[in-house]
Amino acid sequence: MPTKAHPVVFIHGLWIHASSWQPWMELFDEHGYDTVAPGWPGDSNTVADTRRNADALNNVGIAQIVEHYAELIGNLATTPVAVGHSFGGLVAQELLAAKHIAAAVAIDPAPIKGVKALPFTQLKSAFPVLNNPANKHRTVSLTPKQFQYSFGNTLSEEESDDLHERWTIPGPGRPLFEDAGANFSRHSPADVDTDTADRGPLLLTSGTEDHTVPLKVTREVFDVYANGPSDTEFHEFDGRGHSLTIDHGWQEVAAVALHWLAAKGF
Repeated sequence: MPTKAHPVVFIHGLWIHASSWQPWMELFDEHGYDTVAPGWPGDSNTVADTRRNADALNNVGIAQIVEHYAELIGNLATTPVAVGHSFGGLVAQELLAAKHIAAAVAIDPAPIKGVKALPFTQLKSAFPVLNNPANKHRTVSLTPKQFQYSFGNTLSEEESDDLHERWTIPGPGRPLFEDAGANFSRHSPADVDTDTADRGPLLLTSGTEDHTVPLKVTREVFDVYANGPSDTEFHEFDGRGHSLTIDHGWQEVAAVALHWLAAKGF
């Protein structure tokens, strides 16, 4: 199969290592895309090494993550498209608004500034970090039980625990504090220009059972974009939770992303 014109950059979210994108990269490679899945600044190359060196992620915030990916993308020969999950989906939207990328798929993305919905499940999912102000400056790990509530609520305990063991890493608390306070900050790093007319297309998706970024939240993000002139679409994954990119049903999600990119000419 001929190589596609635009490579794909995969951007992971909070608590999940970049290597979790490997099955996606192999699938997209089969469809002709060059792919790359860089970690956040401070991530080590493996799950085990990141767990051992968690302090390297202390104080890493949204702006630093966006700048990190913008710099990496700037070194590519061709403008890529991005697929991001959770906070990676927020980062992808910021990169798209700044025209660093040609298109973006934001899978159950962390909310942008301006979203007012705050369902209980979202608060409970963020509580392991937000319950202590000191966590803004350090990393926090999820226990298997916390992970099952936040990510694996639609899965068996066995599958959720397996995903927790294979893919989870300590996450910096700063992005959650920044996102939680976005509507009270004049210059929030979670602010995205939703009125940009000449950016590339954006697909927002949501699992209907997502606890971490509930459907109501992502629908509100879509409504914010709907007021602008740019190409923005929305897709629901029925019965899926926040683990949808790494659990047994990941191929359904990947297929939607592939189909959408092809339909947009990428």
